[in-house]
Amino acid sequence: MNAQSKPPSIWWKQLCKKLLSRFQKDPDDKQELTEILRDAEKRNLIKPDTLAMLEGVLLVSEMRVRDIMVPRSQMVVVLENMKFEEYLPVIVESGHSRFPMMDDKHEHVVGILLAKDMLACIADGGTENFNVRDIVRPPIFVPESKRLNALLDEFRRSRNHMAIVIDEYGGVAGLVTIEDVLEQIVGEIGDEHDLEDEEFVRKHRKDRFTVKAQMPLDEFNEYFNTSITDEENETIGGVIVDAFGHLPKRGEKIEYADLEFEVMRADRRRILTLLIRPLGTEEALESE
Repeated sequence: MNAQSKPPSIWWKQLCKKLLSRFQKDPDDKQELTEILRDAEKRNLIKPDTLAMLEGVLLVSEMRVRDIMVPRSQMVVVLENMKFEEYLPVIVESGHSRFPMMDDKHEHVVGILLAKDMLACIADGGTENFNVRDIVRPPIFVPESKRLNALLDEFRRSRNHMAIVIDEYGGVAGLVTIEDVLEQIVGEIGDEHDLEDEEFVRKHRKDRFTVKAQMPLDEFNEYFNTSITDEENETIGGVIVDAFGHLPKRGEKIEYADLEFEVMRADRRRILTLLIRPLGTEEALESE
């Protein structure tokens, strides 16, 4: 078995063994391991990008599906009773490759429609007798509380790229893709359909938001109904760095303006992405 074919778990253990061999004491917990990795980066034993990915691997084991899912209100879906010609505009305009298919009442997800399957129908010229149930794939369902490392393993074993997220009552809460999980490790995976810097906030649910640190402070105040003022900083990222009193690292949290801010991504010079929860929510209490 060559290096490229080694499972991630073996690769991770070998890398940690090499790094720890340069230090006298093995880490007692994840925090000590993180500090060792950061020290290794300072000694130029690993590159900054490698450090960011390794921290991402550790963070994924702690995060849950609800932290990154696309909420139901933002899902691009198709309906099982649509005609063939009605599917194409949805596929073309969204630029997505997979679509949850819901029943006529918009209550249940009955399958996953792949754009490539629609293209195959067009190529075969069988649109006249088209029946979407002939090509729709069965959906997989995961709870909001599922940990991301377990979800990634499930994606790998099932060879699925999308899962429907259900809440505690069995209702559709949103969706999550393998790309969403991988982005927590390698950073944002952009394509021609992604929004650029004008999209500063991504709402995962009513009390969880991912915010780009360069979001202008006035726009932040308007969106979150806050009244943060700062004469020295024009972005929420600058405000939060000052609130920490130092350049925070990935995973650090702080309470500010009745919100909990958690650093999701950062480099040596600035923070890049924040996870925000209003204080007093059940999720914020669980994270303390």
